Amino acid sequence: MGETDEDLWRECVSGNADAFGVLFDRHADAVFRYCLSRCGSWHDAEELVSITFLEAWRQRNRLRPERDTLLPWLLGVATNANRNRARGSRRHADFLARLPHSDPRHGQHEADHAESVASRIDAERSVRELLDTTAGLNDGERDVVVLCLMNDVGQEEAAKTLGVRIGTVKSRLHRARAKLGAMNRALEPAEQVDTMIV
Repeated sequence: MGETDEDLWRECVSGNADAFGVLFDRHADAVFRYCLSRCGSWHDAEELVSITFLEAWRQRNRLRPERDTLLPWLLGVATNANRNRARGSRRHADFLARLPHSDPRHGQHEADHAESVASRIDAERSVRELLDTTAGLNDGERDVVVLCLMNDVGQEEAAKTLGVRIGTVKSRLHRARAKLGAMNRALEPAEQVDTMIV
């Protein structure tokens, strides 16, 4: 089995689920981090990763990876899935309400579960704080900040992910940095005054 995404994808097209598993292992963490930074919810991010890879498997006969990597396409699918998430949230909540729930008091891993939940809550809080810093940006600017600055995606990959030209990504990133810098400068005098008073 080949090592590049393109080689693995050829195996997927022929129905090799193991090759798809290798691609999942290779890109799932990056897709998860991106989804978490977009939606701020651990649970929703996990769901978006599932939707993204399900769509990849469904499209395996039509999709051809660019530049030996599938990641920009996966992030594009995740972007669209996140946009659809809000529209389907009511149906999803109804579905979850109909599922049987297990009693968390049963089993030996209650402490582990509590630690896991606490860790997830901390991660969600951190992501929400990061997203709050982008509140003054428009959607396009926020998209490039989340991709390029928060998730270390290159500008070329961000352009492919968002379906725009690389020049658009660069200009959005430039405007976003200027706005974020202005917001930080606006906060500095108040902080200096507080320090002087104390």
